[in-house]
Amino acid sequence: MGNWKKKGLFAVAALLLTGLCACGKAKEPGVNLVSDDTGEEKTVNLYAAMGKSSADADNASMTAQEMAVKLVEERLGVTIEYRSYLAEDYKDKTYDDVAMERVHSNMDDFYLLNPDVIQRLGSEGELADLSGLKNAENLREVVITANTVDGKLVAIPQEVVAYGLFVNADLFQKYKLKMPETPEDLLECCRVLKENGFETPIGANRWWLENFVFAQAYADLYNGGDTQAQIDALNSGEAKYSDYMRPGFEFLQKLIDLGYIDAKKAYTYEAIDGEGPDFLAQKTPIVMAYWSAANVDTAYGAPDFKLKVIGFPSSRGQMPVVSMTGYGVGAKAEHLEDALDVMDVLVSDEGLRVYAEKNNVISPSKNVEVECKDALKPLNDKVNEGIYVLGSNAGMKVEQWGNTCLIVRNLLNGATVEECLAEFDRLQEESLQ
Repeated sequence: MGNWKKKGLFAVAALLLTGLCACGKAKEPGVNLVSDDTGEEKTVNLYAAMGKSSADADNASMTAQEMAVKLVEERLGVTIEYRSYLAEDYKDKTYDDVAMERVHSNMDDFYLLNPDVIQRLGSEGELADLSGLKNAENLREVVITANTVDGKLVAIPQEVVAYGLFVNADLFQKYKLKMPETPEDLLECCRVLKENGFETPIGANRWWLENFVFAQAYADLYNGGDTQAQIDALNSGEAKYSDYMRPGFEFLQKLIDLGYIDAKKAYTYEAIDGEGPDFLAQKTPIVMAYWSAANVDTAYGAPDFKLKVIGFPSSRGQMPVVSMTGYGVGAKAEHLEDALDVMDVLVSDEGLRVYAEKNNVISPSKNVEVECKDALKPLNDKVNEGIYVLGSNAGMKVEQWGNTCLIVRNLLNGATVEECLAEFDRLQEESLQ
């Protein structure tokens, strides 16, 4: 799982970095703005991918995370001490490796965690139940579903990360193509584009092709009204993950066989850096990315064409795929009560609004909406309507995002569809033991 864990650091760091572009070692203890009744300063320790700006930094130069943390410090009279991950400090240990070790050793009070780590620590009972927080009642259902383990809400994000297809709408208009709703629609669009000289209609990288699989695998599970019953059947072994995944893997194989995706390039391409230049140069009409990439000028925020971001094609139409990192509180944290108070303010509508407005993202709160770019409205509308699939779900015994990513890479590297599905069967058997 080493490659997936490298991706884990990318996922956490990407969310924190978008605040600088979008719309560490532990530091010495700071001075609290307010002291508690005993005269003692309150400090709560956070393990995260990045450190804190200087104390006198203005809001324009602060990340969205820091602005939200500053709000918490002012409201509660606490100091949040960042304990940052620096690769050179940990050598071969990834961000996720270190997070697991720190939680197991109760080294910090709360942590910014990737989905697979949330799932594992939650199942081990290492994360506190956050469902009792006053502000948890304001969360979107997608957030609660994705981060509940054994009936406990074990993590809450600052952002709902929605993935979609980024489409050159000018080229679609030129060739009289409609935005694809179903897998068959996308195949037809690719056929027309290839006939008109676009050698590879879909630009892909080694990280995000699993979104095609998720959209087809779980469109009915998350939108058919019996979500928990189907998850229970998967967790018990009554149903098979491989049966759900089959249509997505067969579709990906067809895209490769027809030359609509270049498997060799996708296997080596990094996200955005690989396929991005051809998309921006209008040599490739379609790519896939996460919401914030449409806000960031160094990604897809300033193309020379009309951009539209839509959900992935599925039997139920365009389907956003949602994944999220989240904050978890150590169940045995030294400052447990203070950490829970911090979390309650951090995930309040006020705290989440500060973050969402700085980063221009979908908020976990159903009460917080931020005006988005026209390009993102199709994706935003779907999420607001409750139409989505989860790429990460802590309630599923087989971790989804990382495992599916790795198995898709096997497909890109020459594995057959049946071999890929057999790997899901193996993972499921392992989870049942």
